[in-house]
Amino acid sequence: MNRHELCCIGHITLDKVITPQKAVDMPGGTAFYFSQAIKKFDDVDYALVTAVGEAEMHVVEQLRQEGILTHVMPSRHSVCFQNIYKENQDNRTQRVTAKADPFTVGYLQEMDAEIYHLGSLLADDFPAEVVKFLAGKGKISIDSQGYLREVRDTQVFAVDWPDKKELLPYIHFLKANEHEMEVLTGYNRIADAAKQLYDWGVNEVLITLGSLGSVVYDGHAFARIPAYTPREVVDATGCGDTYMTGYLYKRAKGADIEEAACFAAAMSTLKIEKHGAFQGTVADVIACKAHSTSCQLPHL
Repeated sequence: MNRHELCCIGHITLDKVITPQKAVDMPGGTAFYFSQAIKKFDDVDYALVTAVGEAEMHVVEQLRQEGILTHVMPSRHSVCFQNIYKENQDNRTQRVTAKADPFTVGYLQEMDAEIYHLGSLLADDFPAEVVKFLAGKGKISIDSQGYLREVRDTQVFAVDWPDKKELLPYIHFLKANEHEMEVLTGYNRIADAAKQLYDWGVNEVLITLGSLGSVVYDGHAFARIPAYTPREVVDATGCGDTYMTGYLYKRAKGADIEEAACFAAAMSTLKIEKHGAFQGTVADVIACKAHSTSCQLPHL
């Protein structure tokens, strides 16, 4: 098996997205949004590892038909999410009506990649031994949101990550939003939280702030990234996954942190303008950056 530039590992979910305008059923989860976005960039060697129930294998087959190299770990069920938004789409309420099996070292033995993006949706998706095993093979990228979600009788509750100090030294890229960074560190100031996460072992700390932009800290400097203005806010589901797709794609291709984060922010803007996954091109992303009227940088 060849060594991929990027490998995303995560569950494909069944999502019901409920907004004031409508309710839409669609596949979702980091694995889906990341893969749908990355397929638009044909210059990157990419593979997906997911786990779904038999009833959802048609989603996998569709991804394969679209040219996405997809490996499937068998699971008794797929993850089922309800994402409920009000007018302010920076915030949502979630319910989980079914869970999939966690990923295992045994299944991932043969995977080989420069960067592994672990798309955690729930706290038990990736046992500690999986993170440590993959860190011995490539750079680990994690979105903290799943590690901070606990399901109790279908309701999703924000919790701390009990193994964070053990596992953060294995993580090269870590993304958190302003709420997650405070849960993780106890700090509500971006600079304080980012420095703490770096001190705990993360190489590149990404703090996303929705419509207020994003910040990346690498232990030396803070890159403050504006949020580009969308023409219309339609569906924020998957924006964080889209951001990480753009960031890791550009970093894998040798871009510096600021260039990668600006590309990621523009991708997220294009995604929020439509239901479902990002459907643009590199040219669309570049045009979004060039034509945006927003230049306000987030505060630290």
